[in-house]
Formats: sequence, C-alpha cells, structure tokens
Amino acid sequence: MQRVDALGQAHTLNGFQAFLSVNNNKLAAGQVIITDATDVVTPPDLLTVVATLTNAAFSVAYTATPLAAGCQLMSYISPPLSPGRSFNKNYRLLAVSAAAAASPANLLAAFTAAFGAPITGMRVFMRFCVQQGGFVGQPYDIAQVIA
Repeated sequence: MQRVDALGQAHTLNGFQAFLSVNNNKLAAGQVIITDATDVVTPPDLLTVVATLTNAAFSVAYTATPLAAGCQLMSYISPPLSPGRSFNKNYRLLAVSAAAAASPANLLAAFTAAFGAPITGMRVFMRFCVQQGGFVGQPYDIAQVIA
C-alpha cells in the first residue's frame, strides 16, 4: 500500500502499518477486523458531491448512486468555522452509511449531535470517501457556508 504525505512524497506502508490502516477503517465503519492478509481493494471514487446545508437541513447527494455492493460512504466534517477560512485540516468522522447506500445521505442528526444546531453564516468543510473492505478511496472535499 502506498500513501502520499502532505509534501507530496510517496511512501510504502510496511505490513504493520497496512494492518492498522485497514483495521482502523473497518472499525470506523462498524465492521469486524481481519487478522489475515487480504487482497488490496481499490474502492470506486465519488464522481460528484453536492451538499445542501442550512440551519434546518444537511443532506449530501452523491454519484455514483447507489454505491457498489460492500461500499460505504464515510463522511468527515469539520466543526463550524469562520466564513473567512479557506483551508482546514480538522475533520471528524461524522457518519458511515450502510453498505450500498443510495443518495442522498441525511447528516443533520449526526451534525447536531456532534456540533449543535447549524449556525447561519459559518463555514463547514466536508470530506467524503468510499470505504470497501477497509480500503478507502480518494477523498472528495467541499466547503460551504451555512445558509
């Protein structure tokens, strides 16, 4: 397994690092960990993501929908921040969809439980990726000001 760090340098994970990476993703998705090596799986990437974010609603429409069998949508969301922010590294895993879930994903209840009710005028950063068998695909990042 290869990863790219913040400086754009590629490095290969050793066996222990790959084991932890896969099993941490599986635990976050509510799946049972594995102890035997598995084949590397490349989850499909999201093609589009459109968020509807107001002080009364938070849903995310994505394609391809529904997700492929065994795939789950992992939603990482930032706390509400100043609308002047244009960069963020503070994401929290807010929700993991059911396997092969169809669009849209309703995130209002999870967002309210984690951060309180959405406040109009604040910016929220969102990162979505598809998880399959403990392997996570390319993230799809968007940011939006709460309407």
